[in-house]
Amino acid sequence: MLSESSSFLKGVMLGSIFCALITMLGHIRIGYGNRMYHHEHHHLQAPKKEDILKISEDERMELSKSFRVYCIILVKPKDVSLWAAVKETWTKHCDKAEFFSSENVKVFESINMETNDMWLIMRKAYKYTFDKYRDQYNWFFLARPSTFAIIENLKYFLLKKDPSQPFYLGHTIKSGDFEYVSVEGGIVLSIESMKRLNSLLSVPEKCPEQGGMIWKISEDKQLAVCLKYAGVFAENAEDSEGKNVFNTKSVGLFIKEAMTNHPNLVVEGCCSDMAVTFNGLTPNQMHVMMYGVYRLRAFGHIFNDTLVFLPPNGSDND
Repeated sequence: MLSESSSFLKGVMLGSIFCALITMLGHIRIGYGNRMYHHEHHHLQAPKKEDILKISEDERMELSKSFRVYCIILVKPKDVSLWAAVKETWTKHCDKAEFFSSENVKVFESINMETNDMWLIMRKAYKYTFDKYRDQYNWFFLARPSTFAIIENLKYFLLKKDPSQPFYLGHTIKSGDFEYVSVEGGIVLSIESMKRLNSLLSVPEKCPEQGGMIWKISEDKQLAVCLKYAGVFAENAEDSEGKNVFNTKSVGLFIKEAMTNHPNLVVEGCCSDMAVTFNGLTPNQMHVMMYGVYRLRAFGHIFNDTLVFLPPNGSDND
C-alpha cells in the first residue's frame, strides 16, 4: 500500500514539474540586468522608397559601403551538394560567409563544431562568431544550406534599423503564446542581440544545452527561449503590403499555391518582390534562382534603385 502511495505521489510530482516547464516556455517572465521588459510582438516593415530618397546621395553611398552582413551557414556532411551550391551562389554576396559543420569535411572549408546536435552547432557558431567578429559586423544572418538568400534585399530591409537595438527577426511562428523565428527562413540578429545571447550561453538555468532539458526541442525554438530571457523577442519581417520577406518555402511551391488560390494573380499573389529568403531548394534550383535574380534582365525594363550595395574589396561577388 505504501509502495502504491509513493508511486502515486511521484507521478503527481513529475506531472507537476512537466506542466510547469511547458508553461515556462510560453510565459517566461523576463529580466535583463536590473530592468524588466514588456514587449508586444509587432511586424517590422522594409523602408519605403520615398524615405530613402530623402537621404542625400553622399549618405547613401556611405551606407552602401559601410553596411556589412556576416553570414553563418549550418551544415552537415550529408548536405554536401547543397553546400556546394550555396558556396557558389548567394553566399558570395555576403560581406563574409562561413560554414559551420558537425564534423571535419575535406571537400569544403568549414569550422568543425564536433557535434551532430543542431542546437549545439548553432550556439557554438554564434559564440565563435561573436568572439571573433563583434567589432567588424553589426548584423548576423544564419541559414541552412537549403535556403537561398538575396543579401541586397536583406540590407535594404535593415537599412533604417539600429543594430544597437535588440533585433531578432525573420519568419515568425507562434506556438501557443510562444513565438520564435523559424530557421528555415533564416534568422537575423543585431549586434546587441548577439551581445545578450553571448552573455547567457554560460548560464545553463536560462540558456541550457539540449542535454539539460527533459524533452528535445528544435534549435530555433531553443534560441528563442534563450533570447527571451535576455529581453529579445521574435519579430516578423514584412514588405509594405504585409507580405513576408523571409520565406520557409520555395518559389515553386508559392507559385503552385498561387495558381490554385489566385489563378488571375499568380505572380502578384505569389510572394513579395522584396523577398529576402526562400527555403527548400535543390542545388539546381539554387543556380536557377541565381540566374533569375542576378543575371536575367528584361530589355527596356529599367529599375531605378535608390541605393546600391557595393561588394567588399577583393570579393568574388558577381
